[in-house]
Amino acid sequence: MSTLPSSPYTALDAWVDAHFDEQIEFLQALVRVPTDTPPGNNAPHADFTAEWLERWSLKAEKFPVPEAEVRDYGMASITNLIVRRPYGSEATQQHPIVALNAHGDVVPPGEGWTYGPYDATVADGRIYGRATAVSKSDFTTFTFALRALEAVARPSRGTLELHFTYDEEFGGELGPGWLLRHGHTRPDLLVAAGFSYEVVTAHNGCLQMEVTVHGKMAHAAVPDTGVDALQATVKLLDALYARNAHYRSVTSQVEGITHPYLNVGRIEGGTNTNVVPGKVSFKLDRRMIPEENPVEVEAEIRGVLEQAVAGLPGITVDIKRLLLAHAMKPLPGNAPLVEAIQRHGETLFGQPIPAMGTPLYTDVRLYAEQGIPGVIYGAGPRSVLESHAKRADERLELEDLRRATKVLARVLADLLPQDAAAP
Repeated sequence: MSTLPSSPYTALDAWVDAHFDEQIEFLQALVRVPTDTPPGNNAPHADFTAEWLERWSLKAEKFPVPEAEVRDYGMASITNLIVRRPYGSEATQQHPIVALNAHGDVVPPGEGWTYGPYDATVADGRIYGRATAVSKSDFTTFTFALRALEAVARPSRGTLELHFTYDEEFGGELGPGWLLRHGHTRPDLLVAAGFSYEVVTAHNGCLQMEVTVHGKMAHAAVPDTGVDALQATVKLLDALYARNAHYRSVTSQVEGITHPYLNVGRIEGGTNTNVVPGKVSFKLDRRMIPEENPVEVEAEIRGVLEQAVAGLPGITVDIKRLLLAHAMKPLPGNAPLVEAIQRHGETLFGQPIPAMGTPLYTDVRLYAEQGIPGVIYGAGPRSVLESHAKRADERLELEDLRRATKVLARVLADLLPQDAAAP
């Protein structure tokens, strides 16, 4: 990995400063086109993004996922984008291939916003709106880091790719997973959207399941003629939540990750207040630390559910896996990324940038599963809580956006060799 003298880093920083208003305008434009998932009609945002990129002569290749595949998955439309920027001669463009990935799909905004979730309001040094922190912000961080690199450092070897995908909230299989499976990309190194005060090298896995409890409907005046699915569900929930006490003793050795846990996030069932419920379903989310075996975790959950309803006459349970996202574990090849981000991050943020894990799960794992070393780093605060991600009033400090863009421009300049005549 090359290291530039201080003056080109200063020139990169100055370029970002000079174009920062333009970067904010780009982020506002991206936020103002909703990408709520569900329903997940995200192809229009990809088209809109590609049009903006054309303003800077950045051609985005469009990869629409077939409609039937998307609808079977539970979404409406997905078009993933790749911007490829090869440098030097054809012989020198092959390696390293450095990819920057951010996702444009978001959870619906919900209620309680001070500013409109799609207004992209700038106030008090922040920008407010859904996806300002996660992760349309990094569409702009990565784009403007690339532009700064090409304007100042003039790489002479390797390739830089921007991956803008639209399936992180559902797990990534039709985002990065689809691009990788179909051979549309194979980078050597990856940086994925993240926050500015840490470089993430590992994250939790996630198992999501839908459990449907079947009983027998009956009139509430004669409840003994039915079989109450809700009562059975209560037993299941008690058994599941009791596991959280045990999980506290299953600790991870990865800094930033504590222990596994389980959450039931959605329950529905019954037909009316005067009817014994004949069917109840719920969805559970089981976070897995990197040390856990996903096959064993799923078998354990199924065992807990089956044991909880054993001996309940007239009750049957259907268990369906919705998502199995493997944990991301550090790959040795990520060292150049970690070192460069930590070095430039400390310079620009004035504090150490630790390498650590996160209890979240992301679609970065799909690159790692293909043996592609990567890290999570981008524009954002110290924590998900501080960003209000997935809550009302999601926000981003504009200075974090500016400084993270400078960090990444410097990192790219280190990773991609420059023309000797570059300033």
